[in-house]
Amino acid sequence: MSGPAAATAVDRRWMARALELARDGLYSAAPNPRVGCVIASGDTLLGEGRHLRTGGPHAEVAALAAAGTRARGATAYLGLEPCSHHGRTPPCAEALIAAGVARVVAALQDPNPRVAGQGFAALRAAGIEVESGLMAEEATALNAGFISRMTRGRPRVTLKLGASLDGRTAMASGESRWITGGEARADVQRWRGESCAIVTGIGTVLADDPRLDLRLPDTLTHGRQPLRVVLDGDLRIDPQARILAPPGHALVCTTRTEGARADELRTAGAEVTALPLKPGGLDLEALLAALAARECNEVLVEAGPALAGAFVAAGLVDRLVVYLAPVLMGAGARGMFALPGLTRMAERLQWRFIDVTPCGEDLRIVAVPA
Repeated sequence: MSGPAAATAVDRRWMARALELARDGLYSAAPNPRVGCVIASGDTLLGEGRHLRTGGPHAEVAALAAAGTRARGATAYLGLEPCSHHGRTPPCAEALIAAGVARVVAALQDPNPRVAGQGFAALRAAGIEVESGLMAEEATALNAGFISRMTRGRPRVTLKLGASLDGRTAMASGESRWITGGEARADVQRWRGESCAIVTGIGTVLADDPRLDLRLPDTLTHGRQPLRVVLDGDLRIDPQARILAPPGHALVCTTRTEGARADELRTAGAEVTALPLKPGGLDLEALLAALAARECNEVLVEAGPALAGAFVAAGLVDRLVVYLAPVLMGAGARGMFALPGLTRMAERLQWRFIDVTPCGEDLRIVAVPA
């Protein structure tokens, strides 16, 4: 097939199943991509697998094990090009070749420079028919963070906010518990689960002493906790702050990494690292580059208006998630974003709604830059 248009109904059925299997790794596969695999012969399912966690079996290996000798002459359906390099596990392209599959249908070429077409090339060299592009849009959405890290050198950034109907996120005093209802707060766990790191600012830590940990069942997360990151240029954070406590690991980003307070934070179990200082605060682009170097695919920002505004003003937010509560908090309450003053409508920052869904008594709005 030259592209998705040539796919048969059977091909679409099995690719949809492969992507469904990939979603089983939504909260646990990182830093690897979310991948599922189906081995089939026509309408007959021979084996299937998914990649659940780093170091565990890749989807192709699990599916081939389930199919056994029946894989010879069959078709393998994959959300992503099979790897061709030795990493934590052997190359999946070699496993498909050894199993004798006749055809491989993949949604996407792997954006990882270590693969980037080499898996397809190895399959073709072995005489295997290779087709790609089927359900590429769905596969791209599933692995948007991994693709971002491989192609842009930074994670995908999601900014989450809870706000009143008049766009307020806290009272003038800083009090913010709770604007949204229990259903919305529980739903936030899903965004945390998809994330490799959760970023907040020292203002939020001092005002709310949040944990920002992941509380989804271990059966979904396989014990994985996102890295918790605090931006704190002057090291004002209390070593007893809840965000530094287990489970998981905490990273404090600052301008100075030496001294008694830094030592206290390290004793408390936190990692302290330096970031460059730019006008207005710590360098957010340098932060994202550092998180990419740590193999973070997805970053969730949960912060107050200053840091939220800084991320938006820098053009670093790929997705905005707002939980809008049916309450009014008044003109004196704090807004959603501290942005530079705009004087003309032409200067406004335009976003596009991609999802608007009721969430308990609140409304969840997901938007992307237009």
